[in-house]
Amino acid sequence: MKSKLLKSYAKINLSLDILGRNKNNLHNIQSIISFINLHDRIFIKNIKSKKHIIKFNGLFSKNLKNNTILKLIRILDKKKLLKNKYKIQVTKNIPQKSGLGGGSMNAATILVYLLRREQIYLQENEILSICNQIGSDVMLGLAPKNLILKNNVIKKFNNKLGLHTVLIKPKIGCSTKKIYGKFKIFSKNRIKLSKGSFKIQSLQNAQNDLEKPAFKLYPILRKLKTYLLSIEQVKFVRMTGSGSAIVAYFSNKKSAKNALKLLKTKFKNYWSILSKTI
Repeated sequence: MKSKLLKSYAKINLSLDILGRNKNNLHNIQSIISFINLHDRIFIKNIKSKKHIIKFNGLFSKNLKNNTILKLIRILDKKKLLKNKYKIQVTKNIPQKSGLGGGSMNAATILVYLLRREQIYLQENEILSICNQIGSDVMLGLAPKNLILKNNVIKKFNNKLGLHTVLIKPKIGCSTKKIYGKFKIFSKNRIKLSKGSFKIQSLQNAQNDLEKPAFKLYPILRKLKTYLLSIEQVKFVRMTGSGSAIVAYFSNKKSAKNALKLLKTKFKNYWSILSKTI
């Protein structure tokens, strides 16, 4: 059987507000989320074997033994849902510990593929339960569109942002646990569930509550954001998730390409790339 190519897109948090804690002492989050055309490439096919084969290659393929794909396959096997064995080969183009959700989106992409190809059958509540067992971001990748997440409830939007992005990540990975541990003041911002939330002016006025504790723990992130804000024609700059990727947004490709050129000159030892919202 020929391998099927799946594209697993990176997610970006255009905003992230922490409103408080729920009864389980977990943080209540609301976030404006989109996706960019930076993606991991997943090749998947049925194989005649006694076990699954999962392999990684690419720039960001190191130390992925306990990965989200393996977690997903183990859950599905435990539930005796998989009739076949699979060979899964992933080219990792999305950096780890960047806030871009690479691992979570991998699991979501494969889960959606198995459901659409009717390799497995699950009710909606079962799908969400499996996603939550793997990671809190996995459910976001079930439909890579513009989303607003509020207290684990997702509202989808079909509008196109059309923004060009420049991403930069230093040679560090942020510890989500440490960043949340430093967070103290809950946000009073409330996102209105509408297409207007995705307008440039609205996004410029938004924020990522995790930037403050992240910048204290990792001062280089503040330096990168400050530099990007100084570049001509940038619309806004924001850390995605709990970092460590910083994203600058532009309305046209020419301005974004100029920004990337400047970044590669000033921070030549850091990973940086040009992308666009999908």
